[in-house]
Amino acid sequence: MTWDFVHETLPQRVRFATGRAAVATAEEVERLGARRVMLVAGPAEAALAERVASGVPVAHVHDEVVMHVPVAVAERARAAAADHEVDAVLAVGGGSTTGLAKAVALTSGLPVVAVPTTYAGSEATDVWGLTEAGRKTTGTDPRVLPRAVVYDASLTTSLPVGLSVASGLNAVAHCVDSLWGPRADPVDAALAEEGLRALATGLPEVVADPEGLAGREQALYGAHLAAVAFASAGSGLHHKVCHVLGGRHDLPHAETHAVVLPHVAGLNLPAAPGAAARVARALGRGGAAEALDGLFALGERLGAPRALRDLGLAEDDLRGAAEAVAAVVPPGNPVDVTVDDLERMLRDAWAGTDPREAVHTAPPTTTGATR
Repeated sequence: MTWDFVHETLPQRVRFATGRAAVATAEEVERLGARRVMLVAGPAEAALAERVASGVPVAHVHDEVVMHVPVAVAERARAAAADHEVDAVLAVGGGSTTGLAKAVALTSGLPVVAVPTTYAGSEATDVWGLTEAGRKTTGTDPRVLPRAVVYDASLTTSLPVGLSVASGLNAVAHCVDSLWGPRADPVDAALAEEGLRALATGLPEVVADPEGLAGREQALYGAHLAAVAFASAGSGLHHKVCHVLGGRHDLPHAETHAVVLPHVAGLNLPAAPGAAARVARALGRGGAAEALDGLFALGERLGAPRALRDLGLAEDDLRGAAEAVAAVVPPGNPVDVTVDDLERMLRDAWAGTDPREAVHTAPPTTTGATR
């Protein structure tokens, strides 16, 4: 097949500085010429954020961080940034923290420096998300892409193993979705495969040695590559499902990704042989046919959550969620899906059914997923 694609690389400065977050962050803020910085960090990260920002000219600390970034919360953060006349935003925390900083940047154009403490990957994308009246809206805008990112694996050791696993599997989902996203290309596929390999190497080490840094460094590296691939490829079916579930039912973000991933993979991988081959290779499996088994085995090895009902989703909500997902299925998904298909998939995810027992057999389609 003759290649015909356009790939854009987002402009961002990225530093890996294990054990040196405070120094590296101060240097990045200074590079931006910022003199009045708004520090965004939730109450749980307050002490850690204070250490990270010790060399930063902080004019205001904003600690109202809420999952899925409700519009009202974003508006209060925007007002605080204006009231304190800040000239940059420093986000120290997970995806919700970075998401709030992005919400401020979206309307103000203020530069963001992100210091992640999870594997969410939001820091490496130009994607923003806001929730209002049970609906999560997402979009892309160059203003929300953090100007600089500081990765320090030592900052993630306070993240409990269970949350580390869920967050890491969220990053795995970025890799997999990047193989069939609406703008997926061979560069995205290469980044996604290496990111998946690093995550599959690092996350088991995090579980085995939560205080060790080697596994967490691999996980951060993999999460970064995953997010870069995802930013380019665009949101695939998996993320559309999770955005609907998160926005409509306020389910925990990372855990929802961990549960849903093998079920979307079971739906799409049989129709995406190129994607399946990359997944299998990254997970050390023998061939494309073993891709789903590899993903499921990784989740089992990590002790990942299995069922949406355990996260608070009611069985009566499945049909409505399927209808909402059907309305936003991205172009180029490897298989055509109906509301009934999506409801069956969600029901399996709700019950915690082994996705290998419900693999769909739709014929392949010609999409970026087959590259």
